[in-house]
Formats: sequence, C-alpha cells, structure tokens
Amino acid sequence: MLRYLLAALLITAMPASAESFDCRVIGIADGNTFSCRTNVGERFRVRLAEIDTPELKQPYGSQARQALSDHIFGKNVTLVVKGRDDLGRTLARVGVGNIDVNSEMVRSGAAWAYRGHLDDRSLLNLEAVAREFRRGLWSLHKTEQQPPWEWREQMRQSR
Repeated sequence: MLRYLLAALLITAMPASAESFDCRVIGIADGNTFSCRTNVGERFRVRLAEIDTPELKQPYGSQARQALSDHIFGKNVTLVVKGRDDLGRTLARVGVGNIDVNSEMVRSGAAWAYRGHLDDRSLLNLEAVAREFRRGLWSLHKTEQQPPWEWREQMRQSR
C-alpha cells in the first residue's frame, strides 16, 4: 500500500512540463480520452493534448473512438504530460513505440488540431493534408464536419 502511495505522490509532485511515464491502456471513453494503469497500479484518466475528436453523438464520433482504441487499447503507452484539464484529466501527448498517437489521430482524419490549446503547429499541416485527401471525418458531407468545440457550445446553448 505504501508503495502505491509513494508512486502516486511522485507522479503528482513532478512538474507537469517534465513529467513522462508509461502506463497500460485499460479503457477507451471516446476519441480523445482513455484510462490507463501504471505498473504500480495507479490509474489515470487521460485526454490527448492539442487535439479534439468528434463527440460520440456527433457524426464520426464512434469511428474516432474506434481509431483511438485500435492504436492504444491494451498497449503500453508513454505519456508526456502537458497538464490537467477542467475535468481533472491528465493532458498528454501519447506515444506507442515510435508513433505519436496525437499526430496520427489528426493525420488519419479522426481528429482536429485543437485551435484553442495548440503548441505543436505541425498538427495544422497534418489536418490540412487529411482534409485535402478526404481522410476520416473529412470524407463526410461538409454539414457533418462540425468541430466538437462548436458542437459542445451549441449543445450548451440549447439547454
């Protein structure tokens, strides 16, 4: 028990900008959120940093979730932590082997570069190429290509 507590304290005490660790993916919530467990049993809810995927109720939402699952479910991943979001999720760039999952989700058309939270400008180029070649969500009719941040705002206003 003490070992788990020490591991949790070490992980939470590290500065967010320097934090990097490995974990095994144990659940996929949607196209940009998953759960993982470290080798000492610590569980984390992780959101892929700098990208946004369609919500599950949006067109391409379930396909984005499946794309993320195909990349990481049941695998060991490396998290490079960027901080925490308003929901307490760990924001991270995620790697599997030599694959940057965040970039791959955008490249394949399963995600947008998240304009409001973007440090890596190369994600905009990957999105432009995916759009040009009509990959993933970009193969949908234009009316179905609503960015998730706009969709969420529309849902909030309609309540």
